[in-house]
Amino acid sequence: MTDWTTRLAVSYQDPVSKQQVSITPIDSFSPTFALAADVLHSIEQTHIGVIYNPQAISFSMTVKAIGDVVGKLTALAMSRQRFDVTLQEQQGTGDEWSFHSIVLSECVITSASPSPASVQGAPAATFSGVSLHATANPKAADQVTIPLA
Repeated sequence: MTDWTTRLAVSYQDPVSKQQVSITPIDSFSPTFALAADVLHSIEQTHIGVIYNPQAISFSMTVKAIGDVVGKLTALAMSRQRFDVTLQEQQGTGDEWSFHSIVLSECVITSASPSPASVQGAPAATFSGVSLHATANPKAADQVTIPLA
């Protein structure tokens, strides 16, 4: 039984200072890898091949507007700067997660949506974006990078 001694941490590399900035507190981070393929058919038989479409890598993250992370991410979005996002196992020595890390590189924020301020709880901002490259480093398989060379 897993005892969950680790947590997932999300950080990004600041394009100017080249330092890793931890995105915390974070409510959610959701990367999406669209690796679409169309089956090629023939009059004689079905499924004779596959035509691969270009990969599409996108992400969405919701961050509480506490501290300076939301401001930094908003500045990245407004200045159209590219940056890297890293999702990795942190704190502890457990083996609960499937990956050592997932790195989305050359990211661009395509939309930012702050939540309204309320009396209860901290406001949050949701950032959506795309990534031009991704590297997955799973624990039980070889590292994979897309787009494939």
